[in-house]
Amino acid sequence: MKYKQLVMKIQQLKNRSIVVRNSPKAFLGRSLFVFFVFISMVSCKVGEDYERPKFDAISEDFYQKDSLLAQTKDTIAVAQDTIPMSNIPWKDYIEDPVLERLIDTALVNNIDLQKALRNLAINEEELAQSRANFLPSLNSTPASYRREYYSENYNNYGSNRARRNHGENVPESFYTERLEYSTALQANWELDIWGKLRWQKKAANARLLQSKEFKKAVQTALVAEVASTYYNLVTLKSQIEVAEKNFALNDSTLTIVQLQYDAGEATSLAVQQTKSQKLRSKSLIPQLQRRYTVMENRLNYLLGRSPQAIEIKESFDEVQFQNKYQIGVPLELIKNRPDVAMAEYELMAKNAESGIAEALKYPSLSIGASAGLNSFQLGEFLDPVSSGFALLNGSVFQPIFNNRKLKTNYRVALTKEEIAQLDFKNKLIGAIEDVSNALARIDKLKEEYSIAEERIEVTQKGLKDAGMLFRGGYANYLEVITAQSDALESELDLITIKKELLIANVELYRSLGGGWQ
Repeated sequence: MKYKQLVMKIQQLKNRSIVVRNSPKAFLGRSLFVFFVFISMVSCKVGEDYERPKFDAISEDFYQKDSLLAQTKDTIAVAQDTIPMSNIPWKDYIEDPVLERLIDTALVNNIDLQKALRNLAINEEELAQSRANFLPSLNSTPASYRREYYSENYNNYGSNRARRNHGENVPESFYTERLEYSTALQANWELDIWGKLRWQKKAANARLLQSKEFKKAVQTALVAEVASTYYNLVTLKSQIEVAEKNFALNDSTLTIVQLQYDAGEATSLAVQQTKSQKLRSKSLIPQLQRRYTVMENRLNYLLGRSPQAIEIKESFDEVQFQNKYQIGVPLELIKNRPDVAMAEYELMAKNAESGIAEALKYPSLSIGASAGLNSFQLGEFLDPVSSGFALLNGSVFQPIFNNRKLKTNYRVALTKEEIAQLDFKNKLIGAIEDVSNALARIDKLKEEYSIAEERIEVTQKGLKDAGMLFRGGYANYLEVITAQSDALESELDLITIKKELLIANVELYRSLGGGWQ
């Protein structure tokens, strides 16, 4: 008997378990379980992680695991103790104390740089916001009052609530249909099933890094422009001195010609032409002074201040070329270029935006909850037992038909990513071109400078000989004027070439990244 009862008991438990397994709650539980397993399996497949592209136009040797570019085989021979120029802080590269002070002032006061710093702060805030998107949002309604008035012709006239509040004799005009006092906390949380929030964070991080590189680019351009403007200013100062010296020389020549004319040894034409040459040399002085003032104002603008005099004590002859540091491997040094890094971070951001656009095509899951107090009687409002409420809800939103918007947005995002990749390639090739051009410019300017120095020696000797021969009566005034013009031109050319060579060194330093690590 006991054995039969035990068998029957087991059979009843089996039947009950079958009923439980087939119940709606069990079916819903299994469905949710399968759904979340499916979500976890496919969610990681939305979007593709960024990988740096390898361009056919650029050799594999230019790539390095931890940097944008690596060393190439085409190196320039340098001493083992030399330091690559791109790794040199600008203060170590520029050894002029006056120029250093000017650059320090510009890095503090320049308006464009201050704007870049503000943009960097904006991107930092946006990255912090993208991180906060993973957390639930919590809002509160500290106090809420609601009162609804209805009339006879309203479609809810005589509702159960009205009869409950007013009995069978419901008023016909502007009766209180609903009255409530409430306070509540609301929370909402969107689960990052498809990685949309993760891609948003990656995009924000790429934008932040891009803004940091933009700040470096502004700093590099600012240092280069301040240095170039300063060298232009020193050049003009030296050219003014040469022009004044030449004017004094022309004035001396005119005095001699005038004396010869008074003695009957020269014609009035000689006096007129010598005077014309003197006035020509004199007119050069205000031209150079005007350009000096404009350049001085430009430098003050870069320093973020109103026009004022800039004292330059150093002579242009004392300004030395940068020979302490040499170029090692040009293409390896481009890894410090801010514009190249900016282009790559833009590509990273577009890659993340493609992931966002793809994730928007799939369902979004949100969980919400709220709790608080609600009562139609003010006296009972603060009673948590009789007026308390709590709500829990969840929703799955799946776009079905959106006029092809989601598909179009995704394809547009992919195309923008391809454009960003082309921009990155263009910046990379352009950086290589800049370095190559800067090296060629410096090399040829050095040749020009050597020739200009040799020409100075020849013209100065010619000017000295012409003066001696003129005083001795063995040369005429035309030969003296020609020698003076030739000497003036050669001096101005030498100063100009030296300035271009100094600026070319600055430009090379800028094209290599400007020393901003």
